[in-house]
Amino acid sequence: MPASTPHARRVTHRYFLVMLAVGMSGGLLGPALPHLAAMTGSSMGQISVLFTARALGNMLGSLLSGRLVDRFPGHRVVAAMLLLMAAGLMLVPFSQGLAMLTGVVFLLGLAEVSANAGSNTLLLWAHGKDSPPWISALHFCFGLGNTLVPLVLVAVLALTGHFAWAFWAVALYALLLLWPLARLASPRAPVAREDDTPVPPADAWRLGLLLFMFGLYVGMEITFAGWVTAYATLRGMPGEEAAMLATLFWLALSVGRLLAIPLLRRFSPWWVLRGCLALGLASALALQLDWLPLGAVSLLFGLAASAIFPTLFGLSNQLMAMSGRTTGMIFLAAGSGAMAVPSLAGPLLEGLGTRSFPLLLMALVGLLAMALFALRARVARTSGG
Repeated sequence: MPASTPHARRVTHRYFLVMLAVGMSGGLLGPALPHLAAMTGSSMGQISVLFTARALGNMLGSLLSGRLVDRFPGHRVVAAMLLLMAAGLMLVPFSQGLAMLTGVVFLLGLAEVSANAGSNTLLLWAHGKDSPPWISALHFCFGLGNTLVPLVLVAVLALTGHFAWAFWAVALYALLLLWPLARLASPRAPVAREDDTPVPPADAWRLGLLLFMFGLYVGMEITFAGWVTAYATLRGMPGEEAAMLATLFWLALSVGRLLAIPLLRRFSPWWVLRGCLALGLASALALQLDWLPLGAVSLLFGLAASAIFPTLFGLSNQLMAMSGRTTGMIFLAAGSGAMAVPSLAGPLLEGLGTRSFPLLLMALVGLLAMALFALRARVARTSGG
């Protein structure tokens, strides 16, 4: 990775641990859903309200965290959100009613995205123009948390027979991060770049294009992960094999974020994004034309998607001043995309059949490519970039 100050490296290692905790907290809801439904006496249709509650909490947290990080020392804000997240995790097993559980999950969503956005903002401030590889590593830690937490739940059920200890274990881990984080001074927003060039002026078009791309990308990611199993089942694949496709996608996504670290040291973010979109379009085309098995397509599409969010986030830091408020807007756009875009897949599959799914993926990748082209043209026109 690029050279950074010792303090920047120390705080970054703390942010890695924070993102591991956030990933574990966010990834616990899905595997624990049957246990939560049984605890509250809810049907699977009723318990699905928890996903909406968490998404709404994410959106509110996106707005709140940005303002807090801009006004107060960042480590205090992240520590407060870790404390709130730990409290929510500890309360989940005691929330015997669906209404109470929904409120707790809403607070969890708020705390998770606030700690996530705060860590991303502070890492940008710590590393400046050298941030893209570090951002990719940070998001790998988030994905690792999502990957590990089902194993934690399985181990807890085998040892204790009760799912509650999985929530309490993640809560304890989050609490253990408070002291190491509080010991180090918070990075501050830069007023100039490391090479003494001024921070780029505000540009509403750049910001709008970036927000559109973040929302579109996250919607595309959730669409593939959330619907590929249903798509495969409709095509006649056995349920057990179809369920593995989402796992293959997330596995490739995590591995790809590790591979992106050396790539971002050698190539510009523009070239990495172009490569990701080209691979994504090729994967969706292979799905449409039945060129590859579904497992191979899941791996390739996960690899294509892996570096887009962290690379785009690092690029944003090069193109505009990244305040906590700006980061909050990015996570708000991401949350909006996660709610809106996947809702297109169900009606399309029902009305047009399985061939509509790869066409939707190609359309999403194509829109991302057009937005990237428009952003590059805007940068060239306004700054000679």
